[in-house]
Amino acid sequence: MTTDAWVNETLYAAWGQRFRVVRELARVRSDFQDIMIFESETHGRVMLLDGVVQITEADEFVYQEMLAHVPLLAHGAAKRVLIIGAGDGGVLRRVLQHRNVEKAVMAEIDGAVIRLAKEHLPGIAGDAWTDPRAEVIVGDGIDYVQRAPDASFDVVIVDSTDPIGVGEVLFTDDFYANCARLLTDRGLVVNQCGVPFMQADELRETSLRRKRFFAEVSAYVAAVPTYVGGLMTLGWSAKAPGLSATPVAQIRARAEAAGILGATRYWTPEIHAGAFHLPPYIAEHLPAD
Repeated sequence: MTTDAWVNETLYAAWGQRFRVVRELARVRSDFQDIMIFESETHGRVMLLDGVVQITEADEFVYQEMLAHVPLLAHGAAKRVLIIGAGDGGVLRRVLQHRNVEKAVMAEIDGAVIRLAKEHLPGIAGDAWTDPRAEVIVGDGIDYVQRAPDASFDVVIVDSTDPIGVGEVLFTDDFYANCARLLTDRGLVVNQCGVPFMQADELRETSLRRKRFFAEVSAYVAAVPTYVGGLMTLGWSAKAPGLSATPVAQIRARAEAAGILGATRYWTPEIHAGAFHLPPYIAEHLPAD
């Protein structure tokens, strides 16, 4: 994977990106995947799983802010949040920025990801690992959602790899059915659905599955530079319709009350609202109402 101090991403066979490596920090084969962390010349430290870029220090804020702040502020009163995956701790950190959150449970199947992130990417999670409201579980998120009591969470955030390998089971009917069961009446799930320019099937197929269990199924977008191919989509599944259309003024008021207004680098109330207005080439892959 590394030649002449360059790392080439392996996500697509015929298209990709490469990084000039300043130094390699870790290369581990865990029980689940190949993990590599290196210092890049342009993007700070970078983590790859099975040759695919997961996070860079330079642009992680885009993805993490949109994955965490959008569902919490659209819900408006989320106290208990379940995070599946997200072993780097960045989503956990953003969730815990919300004053009203009382409990954030994070289930990451690969303990090596957490260990290496703590060692080599400590700024991404900050103090989230030691926050008393956080419960970090090294274990199977599928098993956790199957066992979680009914109506025990307000929001579920799924930060997984694509639906192949270790991430595949997070895109099944059984998983979404359990998510709907463990959520409260106004509960919602968000999950990454890939870059539709290259991965339209991912958005289309997971949306059809989620439609079976949720009243409102849609998607919103974020522009993450290192996720090659344009806009990244985040799947939206809510038990109550209309949460995705919360007015900007209400989102702003909730963000101020939560303590995050002015503390973000990508998310704003206006970006939040606008992210649900999809270009037609993306919207065409969502199920008809």
